[in-house]
Amino acid sequence: MAQPRSLPWLPEAPRAFPPPAQAGPDGLLAAGGSLDVPTLRLAYGAGIFPWFDEDAPVLWWSPNPRAVLLPSALRVRRSLRKTLRHGGFHCTMDEAFDAVVAGCAAPRRDGGGTWLTEEMQDAYGLAHDAGLAHSLEVWKDGALAGGLYGVALGRCFFGESMFSRVRDASKVGLVHLCGQLAAWNYALLDCQVGNPHTEFLGARPLARDAFLRIVAGLTEQESLAPRGPWTLRWSAVLGSEA
Repeated sequence: MAQPRSLPWLPEAPRAFPPPAQAGPDGLLAAGGSLDVPTLRLAYGAGIFPWFDEDAPVLWWSPNPRAVLLPSALRVRRSLRKTLRHGGFHCTMDEAFDAVVAGCAAPRRDGGGTWLTEEMQDAYGLAHDAGLAHSLEVWKDGALAGGLYGVALGRCFFGESMFSRVRDASKVGLVHLCGQLAAWNYALLDCQVGNPHTEFLGARPLARDAFLRIVAGLTEQESLAPRGPWTLRWSAVLGSEA
């Protein structure tokens, strides 16, 4: 993530971000600013998210295209349905947010995961306290087997990161997240950049201009999600809210 010389630098409390169309080919848009709750809210509402290494300034991104999932159109294959019914997993929401973020930040066997700096972990913890960020936990045999977290604005959920310690745990988590989001009338799950797990469930690329137009409308609409901490009520076995 090399920093271009012409990269715009943001003040500590920016009132606006540069237009995402000004992002470089890799999606890098700006640097600087802070990770406080108002700045995160402003960024996600504009289709922008932070991502940077430990030794770098805060970097802001808006890639093109954007990977998205439609919660109501989730694709669940037969093999995954069997896992949902008989895999021994149990899912919750907002019961172990800090543990989920720590799991996402932990080094992985493929060498990934360490981009979630302590500064970012603290920032999303504050966003969770403010009701902006939420987590979904996947449990097996009483232990945290996987999870994911993200930011909720209007009828959009912006997925940030996920982890899995047990095979298929992250897929199970995504199914439950999409099921509950659909029940709460969410229209879009932003996956940022596609990966095998999200593509397996039907994520597709969307041109940035189209993504931004959709986000601009949906973030101004009300979902049916409760204010404050979330509770998972959707059941993969029942296919509806319990």
